[in-house]
Parts: sequence; structure tokens; C-alpha cells
Amino acid sequence: MKKRLLGWSKDLAIYGALAIVIAVSVDWYRTKDLPRDNAPNITGELISGEYFDVVAQSHQQPVVVYFWATWCGACRFVTPTIDWLSEYYPVVAVSGASGADGRVQRYMAHREYQFDNLNDPNSDIFRSWGISVTPTIAIVKNGQVVSMTTGITTPPGLLARVMFHQ
Repeated sequence: MKKRLLGWSKDLAIYGALAIVIAVSVDWYRTKDLPRDNAPNITGELISGEYFDVVAQSHQQPVVVYFWATWCGACRFVTPTIDWLSEYYPVVAVSGASGADGRVQRYMAHREYQFDNLNDPNSDIFRSWGISVTPTIAIVKNGQVVSMTTGITTPPGLLARVMFHQ
């Protein structure tokens, strides 16, 4: 019995390591052409009516920039984590190709999301950053992109990235 459990543990460890290698490789491939040095500027009026400047804010403390869309299936898993994280760290979300401000406001209100959001109905900000995959999460510190990831991420994984760049 112990021998069989040991075999299962070994198989599980191998499959877990393989899954991590695949996930990191896919993430690297998806983000290889995205900005790594100076963050393209994101400024504008948030849906709440406040003005926000990501680069300026990033000189005070790291800012999590969340590129998402209301129609994005994977975003439905990640957005609650972003909403939770926004209670503790500066987060600005950019909703791409999601319709007019009112539509995005209603979507966010229905789901009770509280994070700051800059609507990008024509995906101009997405293009300036080279974003082609949603969700994409960047961390900007002192005007520099210090971390970038795409796709589904776990709450502990995202929290670790943010804490690492404090």
C-alpha cells in the first residue's frame, strides 16, 4: 500500500512540475512582445469620474493594471481576485471593447466590482500596450513594467507578484 501511494505521489509531482513548466512557457510566449521597460502611459477619466495616471501613481507605490473585457470568459474567474486585491493595493482596470461607459458601469455594479476602471471602448489603450489576450495583468513600479502575466491566475500567485514588487 505504501509503495502504491509513493508511486502516486511521484506521478503527481511529475505532472505538477510539467503543468508549471507548460503554464510558464505559455505565459512567456503570450507576453514576449509586451512592454517590459517604460510603461506606456495610461491616463484618463475613470468610470467613476476621477482622473487617473498610472505612471504618476506608480512612483508612489506599485500599480496593478488589469486588462479585461466584459465578454471575456477567463476574466470571470480572475476579476473577483482583482476586485479583492483592489481593497489593499492600487488597481486600475482597463476594459477593452466592452461597450459604452454606462454598459460597463452596469456590468460592474451587477457583479459588485469596486475597482477603478478606465473604459477603452475602441481598445486604443490595449493597442498601445500590445495587449491581445484578456485577461492580462501588469504591475507598474516607478514607471516601469516589472511584472506581466496573461490568462487565469490564482489569488496567491497574484498576491505574491504584488508583494514581491513592493
